[in-house]
Amino acid sequence: MKTASWILLALAGALTIIGGLVSLSVAFRSPEDQIGPVSLAELVAGRPDVEVALRGRRATAAAYATGFGTLFLAITLGPYRRGDAWAWWTLFVGTLVVSALILLRVPFLGTRLGVATALVQLGVVGLGLALGAGRLRSGATTR
Repeated sequence: MKTASWILLALAGALTIIGGLVSLSVAFRSPEDQIGPVSLAELVAGRPDVEVALRGRRATAAAYATGFGTLFLAITLGPYRRGDAWAWWTLFVGTLVVSALILLRVPFLGTRLGVATALVQLGVVGLGLALGAGRLRSGATTR
């Protein structure tokens, strides 16, 4: 179970990094960026300052996703795999915070864009952490 746990969590971290880098590439390079059902080109309609602002927002979000994925993966492959209980809690709280903030899009912005991805990530990480929950019984490093 411990091996399945850290492998699943490592996969979640790696996919978060890849997703962030793909989004960063779209922000910097893609002429076909979509914002919901509308293309970026349609939305900005000759207003380059709006295009730069929207691409900058996407790039910032992508950079944070990549950073979160990197920290998540480093904790998973180091302290979590080693059996440190604090690493379990750190991965749990970090993922819960990210997921909760993404889910706030629904009541505050009235959109579900991105919510499915957040729920899938929460489910995969939740399963990975559930498989490794035995490490919490000791409350300390287990080898």
